[in-house]
Amino acid sequence: MSLSEPDRELVVAELGREPTTAEAALFENLWSEHCAYRSSRPLLSAFESEGDQVVVGPGDDAAVLALPEPDAADAPASERDADDYGDQYVTFGVESHNHPSFVDPFDGAATGVGGIVRDTMSMGAYPIALLDSLYFGGFDRERSRYLFEGVVEGISHYGNCIGVPTVGGSVAFHGGYEGNPLVNVACVGLTNEDRLVTATAKEPGNKLVLVGNATGRDGLGGASFASEDLAEDAETEDRPAVQVGDPYAEKRLIECSEALVDEDLVLSARDLGAAGLGGASSELIAKGGLGARIDLDRVHQREPKMNATEILLAESQERMCYEVAPDDVERVAALAERFDLGCSVIGEVTDGNYVCTFAGDADESEVVVDVDAAYLADGAPMNDLPSETPTQPGRALPAPEQA
Repeated sequence: MSLSEPDRELVVAELGREPTTAEAALFENLWSEHCAYRSSRPLLSAFESEGDQVVVGPGDDAAVLALPEPDAADAPASERDADDYGDQYVTFGVESHNHPSFVDPFDGAATGVGGIVRDTMSMGAYPIALLDSLYFGGFDRERSRYLFEGVVEGISHYGNCIGVPTVGGSVAFHGGYEGNPLVNVACVGLTNEDRLVTATAKEPGNKLVLVGNATGRDGLGGASFASEDLAEDAETEDRPAVQVGDPYAEKRLIECSEALVDEDLVLSARDLGAAGLGGASSELIAKGGLGARIDLDRVHQREPKMNATEILLAESQERMCYEVAPDDVERVAALAERFDLGCSVIGEVTDGNYVCTFAGDADESEVVVDVDAAYLADGAPMNDLPSETPTQPGRALPAPEQA
């Protein structure tokens, strides 16, 4: 992994020094297209995302919409107002796992399901349905049929194991997707006003708790990998960047999350997906305008001698990061044990920078990350892509107004 030179110059200017190895890797992943939407965010922002029914819009792990009250359910949405919506919510989230599915169709698609289900859990919602939209190269090509079969098997296997049905979807074959299949998985969840959780950290002094599977080296650098062009030998060369899922652990994590929310133990939450622990923890505190101090040695691990960068960026599956009040930590740990899940109190929320320390085999810990969380999570410059005015045969559309 390596930070591009233009981005490195921005980071050096912000920090006033060269970034550490761990910092450079964090910026590379969190500023990747996969995490920061550097090319697509300006386009996505053109979509309508506000309304009386919108409880949580873009920027969190999933969108949250309020369901209409029974007496207003039959009325067209355009005729409803804020009073027509109640405290029953439905969540919607969708993510792509394109590159991982090209390299390893079964695990790539399966972990796409796991990731979007955890995004749903992050909102305090219970996952009830999956949908998928799949695009492959021409059906006459053996490679396309191989990818199709592996992706469908991965989606169905993971969904069946966690007990969340796939209720709809689509599939298409076209030569334009020959080298870049699209594997989009969506999840629908249910929650309500009292159970709603967001990824906005609340206040300094609260603890950051990691719950779920132990951290290994699988999926290392997956966010930056997902933003790159695939090489011909990607199936073998890039396989270490593909995560490996454990759906039975995910099922236990779903039920544990429900228990945590039932007892009002979760103040904020973020699932560990792209950019792993570094992504989840920095984004959570950045949304709250806060900082954190994290001891990477406290992260429960399943592989020996992992270094700081590996612990921060590994995308091992079935993991959640929770903000928990200090008095509730013991109860969270007890529930994690009840569901046979690992649990680590890895640090606490602060009002300073995002700071990570690591000792490893050394006698003393050293600071390996010390950056402003907001700059790390949201500071990536957008790409100014070339554009042209769209036209239709026989009809010219008006040129856009100049800003």
